[in-house]
Amino acid sequence: MVTPKVLALTGYGINCDEETKFAFEKAGARADIVHINDLIDGHKRLSDYQILAFPGGFSYGDDTGSGNALANKIRNHLWDEVQRFVDDDHLAIGICNGFQVMVNLGLLPALDGNYRERRVALVHNDSARYIDRWVDLQFEGKSPWTEGIGRISLPIAHGEGKLFADDGTLAYLREKGLVVARYVAGEICDYQNLPANPNGSLDNIAGITNESGKIVGMMPHPERAIDFTHLPHWTLLREQYKREGRELPSDGPGLKIFENAVKYFE
Repeated sequence: MVTPKVLALTGYGINCDEETKFAFEKAGARADIVHINDLIDGHKRLSDYQILAFPGGFSYGDDTGSGNALANKIRNHLWDEVQRFVDDDHLAIGICNGFQVMVNLGLLPALDGNYRERRVALVHNDSARYIDRWVDLQFEGKSPWTEGIGRISLPIAHGEGKLFADDGTLAYLREKGLVVARYVAGEICDYQNLPANPNGSLDNIAGITNESGKIVGMMPHPERAIDFTHLPHWTLLREQYKREGRELPSDGPGLKIFENAVKYFE
């Protein structure tokens, strides 16, 4: 069994790097938190890793738009290394702010393999407010990251999470099966009495992938749902499980995403 090495990128304003590292390690990987400046000056090399993770947060304060400043820094200093990484048999994930970085870079959806063209945007929520809640998701499409995952619930925390694209791009995403997760009505929405689509994303899109399926980005935070007790209604579920004589699970729904990434390299 091969134990993949994960590079969890960090830098100014990124605040989910430790949680992302912990989730990968719980799933069986080895993970390092690496500052972007250490990649630029050569103290660390992206080529030493098999998985690249862009964690959530507010990189550079989102002062020039969510994920934009970090995307520019990567484009100006690390683009060749990133291009080689995604061209090889590697995996990459962007979560929340990391997803914003990916679409600003053009890593997603990379239509026709063009990694430098920006085709989608993550813009302000329809509510014009920062939203922190749980959502129900339907996973679909073909990606090593989401294999075997159907409908699960994960938390979100963002102010600019509405996926927007022109009609042609949306049609391409549908045709090629590049949508990996959509917001749907379900158990958590009913429990919280909240709308299924939290931000107004077109086609209810919560996550997308490139055509290889190896690069994925999503607004929900799977690293915040790796234990059963992370669920907002876990105490209710605990009582239901007891009455039904079912064993109480220990893992949360988000862990499967990280386990899938580890499994890919077995």
